Amino acid sequence: MFRYVRVICLRTNAPLPLTQLVPLTLILLLLSACGTRQLAPIPTPVKTAQSTDGTLFVDVTNTHLPTSDLQGFSMDVRPVDVDGDGDLDVVIANEYRPNILLLNDGVGHFTNVSAQRLPQANHDSEDVGIGDLDGDGDPDIMIVSEDDQVNELYLNNGEGFFTEAGERLPVMGISNAVLVADIDIDGDQDILIGNNGQNIILINNGNAFFTDETAQRLPAVSDVTQDIELGDVDGDGDLDLLVGNEDGNRLLLNHGDGFFVDASEERLPPSQAAEETREADFGDVDGDGDLDILFANVRLFVAQAVPRNRLLINRGGGFFRDETRERLPEHRDSSFDGDFVDIDGDRDLDILTANLDDITGRRFHAPYRVYLNNGQGVFEESTSAVFPSGVTGNGFDIEVADFNGDSHIDLYLSSRGGPDRLLFWKPNHTGD
Repeated sequence: MFRYVRVICLRTNAPLPLTQLVPLTLILLLLSACGTRQLAPIPTPVKTAQSTDGTLFVDVTNTHLPTSDLQGFSMDVRPVDVDGDGDLDVVIANEYRPNILLLNDGVGHFTNVSAQRLPQANHDSEDVGIGDLDGDGDPDIMIVSEDDQVNELYLNNGEGFFTEAGERLPVMGISNAVLVADIDIDGDQDILIGNNGQNIILINNGNAFFTDETAQRLPAVSDVTQDIELGDVDGDGDLDLLVGNEDGNRLLLNHGDGFFVDASEERLPPSQAAEETREADFGDVDGDGDLDILFANVRLFVAQAVPRNRLLINRGGGFFRDETRERLPEHRDSSFDGDFVDIDGDRDLDILTANLDDITGRRFHAPYRVYLNNGQGVFEESTSAVFPSGVTGNGFDIEVADFNGDSHIDLYLSSRGGPDRLLFWKPNHTGD
């Protein structure tokens, strides 16, 4: 069985969408120029004639999601084929409620099967990692928690039924981020955890039993980490680590086989104001063959934080310059997620953000925003040209995948407190 990962690649000639996926068996051929993050397969969007209202997506929430089950606190979402039937299901980290597993019928109608397939417990669930942790060819689930400090490990029996195996994790902590990847390049999936405190690296023995190798592999620093991402920023063929923190982001360079050193001071320009980063992402926005950075920022826990997203351009070799003012329109939403994705099918990376409204009392009012790339890494806010009206919420996460099997990208939008939304790419009414 193939496993799939998102490939974040350096571009050489004609640009290819950075969210294109390939079988894991080809990853070794790409490691000289690529970074990886566990994700579901994402098709390349194909430009089609737009329907009469001009937007690219249609909201199918009410007909395709079990909306009454999605009124909780959706914190993070991952698309993954848990039952091996060829379509993408959805795993949701649900804060202080049982986590949620939605099964796809193949055309994007989802059924809540959580009680039958996923152990049910109330934890302060924050983030989801997906990978084949026990080496049996199917995807397992890792969910980290914050306040109650319980990390959840669920092993798949091959048919989408999960067993709790948290006793295999040798650490606990106040955790907000998790990433599953092969850190030590030995062919199995390891775990990185972002904490309020020291971040953690757990090395897999190949059968989902883990050893804490943090002291050997990470700098000894205490941060309040909200996101962690891997990508090859300096073009040396290994995966570097980007750490999104509350006031003080970090860039850790990989010196080979998953041993990291802090290169933030000389390579990562600090914000000129207090910065509270909730999410970070890698992507080549200007088509020059290296990875640039987006920081999605909020104002929540850091006094005087400015909720202005930042765009850092790689000037070569993993040295970054802040070009936010020149390239990205200013909106002072609190952006809990920010993703690079080619949303309009023109073969460059656009930006999607999930936001909270700063105005007190306007629940679910914040827009999910779209910024279209002009092909040179300069963005224009174009939400109304892409999304139908009324696509608002308490946005915490955006996931991009082909949920209905039509080979176009669709969007799952998590909204803390509900309702989550599902948007399908609009078909050409005259035929694709």
